[in-house]
Amino acid sequence: MNSKIVNVIKKGELIFLMEKETKKSLLLITFGVVLFVLLMHFSEVIKILQRGVSLTLPIMVGMILAFVLNVPMKMFERLFAKLKKKYPRLKKMPVTSLSLFATLACIVLLIGIVYTMFVPGLVASVRSIYNVFMENMPKWLSWLRSNGMDTAWISREVTSWDFNKLLTQITGNVGNALGKVVDATTSAFGVAMNVMMGFIIAIYVLLSKVSLTRQCKKMIYAHLSKNHADKICYISSLVNETYSKFFSGQCIEAVILGLLIFIAFTVFRLPYANLIAVLTAILSFIPYIGAFASCFIGALLIVMVDPWKGLLSIVVYQVVQFIENQFIYPRVVGGSVGLAPLWTLSAALIGGNLFGAIGMIFAIPVTAVLYVLLKDDANRRLQRKKIDI
Repeated sequence: MNSKIVNVIKKGELIFLMEKETKKSLLLITFGVVLFVLLMHFSEVIKILQRGVSLTLPIMVGMILAFVLNVPMKMFERLFAKLKKKYPRLKKMPVTSLSLFATLACIVLLIGIVYTMFVPGLVASVRSIYNVFMENMPKWLSWLRSNGMDTAWISREVTSWDFNKLLTQITGNVGNALGKVVDATTSAFGVAMNVMMGFIIAIYVLLSKVSLTRQCKKMIYAHLSKNHADKICYISSLVNETYSKFFSGQCIEAVILGLLIFIAFTVFRLPYANLIAVLTAILSFIPYIGAFASCFIGALLIVMVDPWKGLLSIVVYQVVQFIENQFIYPRVVGGSVGLAPLWTLSAALIGGNLFGAIGMIFAIPVTAVLYVLLKDDANRRLQRKKIDI
């Protein structure tokens, strides 16, 4: 009797294994057929994908905005949660709504501060450059005439210049160029609508993020095994936490670099310290490359006023930039996401070479996530092998 039962169990296991292998074979065959069909109709597939992206673009923009805005919003949520615990009268305070309002208010305030500091400084710098240019023009023309060059046409052109009209023409040309770029991709109305709809979607997502998170978890655990669902939730939580830390560290680094540039330029009595410091803080969100761009723009502005100070500004900027790149950025940003300075520098350089500025921005948090996943996997394998390193 026992031998019969054993034989039945063995036959059942054999049938189960055969069915499992058959399923794998069918899946591979199906995958191969689908891949072949897609490759044979590649152009039609690309058109369908483009159409799908255009239809879902506002949703994708909204999700990206919600993901970014959720970083400062969580800070306000923690602050308001502490206030609710401390003051029982605030028990019914809508934490989520107030946190979103505070986040949007801070963003508007930050944009206003940057605008009031940057735009007037830019206009003043352009005006001063124009004045210096007009003052030194006779000397430059005299030098050109002494070298046998006809400067009559230059004199006629320069004397006909009007500063306000020149600014209007520059603004109009920039607007026309931007308009052509926008028209080449899509209409200006379409871009505005996508951004506006994306912003509205982001607000709705942030206001209902608790219920949306619960619904997503229900769908994941309902259609996947518990181990796979746990893994997906863990990776999602890790990505969210890593990006939040990276964004916070990047903001701190931008403030530090802007202050260092302002202090250094003030100590060496270089002009446009406020303007270049703000520009540096804004462009520093592009790791390593953004600061060099602001250095070039700053030197260009200063050299028109005083060439020697322009050269000095490059030296001062590069010294500050070197100190910040080697000692501050890897520790502030890399430390915030748990990466050593070597991996932070490597991630930024590889991401920049592969995908440009966008790659440099997102390479560090992506590398941090991969680092944690690889470390967890290595620790599990070492535990199975009972190796302690």
